[in-house]
Amino acid sequence: MTTPTRPRPKPTPLTEPFWRAAAEGRLVAQRCRGCNTLRHYPRPMCPECHDMRWDWSELSGRGEIHSYVVTHRAFHPFWADRIPYVVATIELEEGLRMVSEMPELTPDEVAIGLPVEVRFEPLDDGIALPVFRLSKSRRG
Repeated sequence: MTTPTRPRPKPTPLTEPFWRAAAEGRLVAQRCRGCNTLRHYPRPMCPECHDMRWDWSELSGRGEIHSYVVTHRAFHPFWADRIPYVVATIELEEGLRMVSEMPELTPDEVAIGLPVEVRFEPLDDGIALPVFRLSKSRRG
């Protein structure tokens, strides 16, 4: 029996800079040139001031668990042998929120407010996925 492969993101011209930075081990987000608002997920227009101009800003990659869910049903065959698993909304130091699986946390260990930091999980096709884990300071 073949092991299912992990679903891959499909970079677009809009998201390609995000994925290129991740492959380099950097977490970035769009920053509006009009009002300086950071935004994630990438989109062409600022939700605050509607400006269509942006740059990419590097983020610290540090934050904390804002909320989470323990998943008991795999939405894709890749996760079937991992259930139950934790998916969390991470609030970054910069105020943005990102969703991440938490592969190192069991359902009994996860808690709102736990400090986390980003790591990059390289895939075999030049893509790296940002995945959050407990911060080193928490691990001891």
